[in-house]
Amino acid sequence: MSATKPTKTALKIVSLKFDHSSLWSWFQKLIVFIIFSLVVNHLSTPESFPDGKSYRFPVEGFLSTIVLCILIGIIAELNFKYYKKKYFSKKVEITSISWYMVSTLGYITIMYIPLGIVLNKIAGGETEFYYLLIGLLVTLLLSFILIGLAYSLDIYNLYKLSIKDNEITIESGAKITKLTYENIACFYSENKIVYTVQNNGASITTDFTLNELEEKINDQLFFRVNRKIIIHKDAVDQIEKIENGKLRITLKTSIENDAITEINISRYKRKEFMNWFQ
Repeated sequence: MSATKPTKTALKIVSLKFDHSSLWSWFQKLIVFIIFSLVVNHLSTPESFPDGKSYRFPVEGFLSTIVLCILIGIIAELNFKYYKKKYFSKKVEITSISWYMVSTLGYITIMYIPLGIVLNKIAGGETEFYYLLIGLLVTLLLSFILIGLAYSLDIYNLYKLSIKDNEITIESGAKITKLTYENIACFYSENKIVYTVQNNGASITTDFTLNELEEKINDQLFFRVNRKIIIHKDAVDQIEKIENGKLRITLKTSIENDAITEINISRYKRKEFMNWFQ
């Protein structure tokens, strides 16, 4: 019983921290939505200019924009959670960010067209394709700006996490070890056994193959130099040009029993390696 209470207390604290963090994140996004809506509606028509003689606060436009922003926010948040789980948890790069934006704008388009037709019917107007298209294009442009403002910090934090603090779970038989990327020097294969080498030189076996590891880890930090080894960028101590356009790599960490005395990169992989390393 005494061992269970501290565990429950710790879980409650973690849960509260998560809830507060999530609420604060949504509060920040709501502030962005409100400011964005105010700016857009005050710039949309001359009557809405604050310094105009016939100025009146654009209540209808402000409220409708807030509703639209909330719908866009829900779509963006759900898609962000999907991309965070499937892509951003491994690495954050221009390609994955671009696909996130494109897919989110695609979902907004799917939402906007029937919503625009329904609202026009309710208002008693006729749905003209030209105005519907113009409204969609304006909405997509504003959505792009809005999503960029709302999620830029989240994406940046995930990028920092994927580069430095991200971790991998190494399974070795009945043992499970968690290592952060920055504590791993390399992975290498010997006699069909894959080893994880830490920066202090200690190595542990893993049930993963190198191919499986290559799919799991961040390729901005790790590089598959040949069939036998994957190295971490920060573990490289020296790069030497050798015969036939090859490269010889020396690591900062010495591997137990000198399992890998020499790491060579073929001339076919040389350019790819140097682009990655630089």
